[in-house]
Amino acid sequence: MSPCDPLQPVDELLLISRQIVTPQGVVSGAVHVVGERIAAVIPAGDPLPAVRRQDLGDRVLLPGLVDTHVHVNQPGRTEWEGWATATAAAAAGGVTSLVDMPLNSAPVTTSRGALEAKRRAATDEPLRIDVGYWGGAIPGNAPDLAAITADGGLGAKAFLCHSGIDDFPASPIDSLEPAVRTLAAADAPLLLHAELEREDLLDRKALAELPPDDYRAWLHSRPPSFEEHAVAEAIALAERTGARVHVVHLSAASALPMLERAKDAGLPITVETCPHYLVLQAEEVRAGQTFYKCAPPIREAANRDLLWEGLRSGVIDFVVSDHSPCTPDLKCLETGDFTAAWGGIAGLQLSLPAVWTEARTRGFALSDLVRWMSERPAAFARLGDKGSIVAGRHADFVVFDPDAAWTPTAADARFRHPFSPWLDRPMVGRPVATWLRGQPIWVDGVDLGPARGAELLRS
Repeated sequence: MSPCDPLQPVDELLLISRQIVTPQGVVSGAVHVVGERIAAVIPAGDPLPAVRRQDLGDRVLLPGLVDTHVHVNQPGRTEWEGWATATAAAAAGGVTSLVDMPLNSAPVTTSRGALEAKRRAATDEPLRIDVGYWGGAIPGNAPDLAAITADGGLGAKAFLCHSGIDDFPASPIDSLEPAVRTLAAADAPLLLHAELEREDLLDRKALAELPPDDYRAWLHSRPPSFEEHAVAEAIALAERTGARVHVVHLSAASALPMLERAKDAGLPITVETCPHYLVLQAEEVRAGQTFYKCAPPIREAANRDLLWEGLRSGVIDFVVSDHSPCTPDLKCLETGDFTAAWGGIAGLQLSLPAVWTEARTRGFALSDLVRWMSERPAAFARLGDKGSIVAGRHADFVVFDPDAAWTPTAADARFRHPFSPWLDRPMVGRPVATWLRGQPIWVDGVDLGPARGAELLRS
């Protein structure tokens, strides 16, 4: 049997690999799967039970990725992305659990009724992987957050700036104290889009001289100081309340020193960044390439290097996709107008190879990748069954070829609209197969079906 042969559903088997990435390091041996869970990790040379086996050869066995920052957009904007396409893209990329953001669906997930609508939309679709939900914190909805967390929401996200849609308004920092205290009572985090838009920090004269198809028109309209001021507010909020505060998609490396001091002081603040900030750079974006636009923006190579140092030191806790697709017309692909285009990058399916391609050149190991993209996001979202190859956890796996050189194309894309800065970009490392709760769901580009995904709710 080859390492990639699809298997019929079985109740018990052994996955054998010379490289199994566990919290204790990379080991050679076998993973004993019984039903949906890992029964044991058995070192090479130890006796093996007499059950069906699959030898993965030189392929690496990783835990399934956990992506806690995904915009699925259904209900309401399914033409942007939907549960069926998003979870198919996730499965193709080795992501076995995702948590959906409260926008850009309609209604936005800021009330109990909106969460119910989102859950109905999700469970009516063929979910390829397991899914959870973040609620949304907006001014005045702290009581709704109590209901959202009681109904299974994992926490809530707020914006310190305009979110891009009017039905999810920004929250002045003082308005968030009732929300964060409500969330703290449920041991749930507040996630903050940490940018503060301030006119006094902009060079309007310089911006006026840049044509709208010049990426710098977007980059300089959202300087690092926007993030620095917002991160300072997030730290102060955590200090005042003692609540869990999480900075999403950090782009500005200049905010790292204050985050390091906050962590050293014991404040309950966590930080994520995204593949596009770690791999892409402003210098490579050509005129009109609006599929690079996101908020905060992709910054210069020197900033990128400092973000990697933040990961190395642990100031940045983990890496998630911030998969935020839209329809082609909203990207203004024909005009190339960065100022008018929707900001967001489709990256869910290609996060693993994108990050590994860059990480391996910087001396990082597969165990680092697992820590950033499986273990820590699972722990952050309190998904105790996910994120590690450990006895008792869900048998969620990625079979990964770390040395495969390839170039993903639009034909490979499983997200709804195949445009992204990750397409047509050479990469090293390719997901070969994805397993969800003890069963193969995606092998060599083939969706094995039937859909087996389930909801991940607070218990």
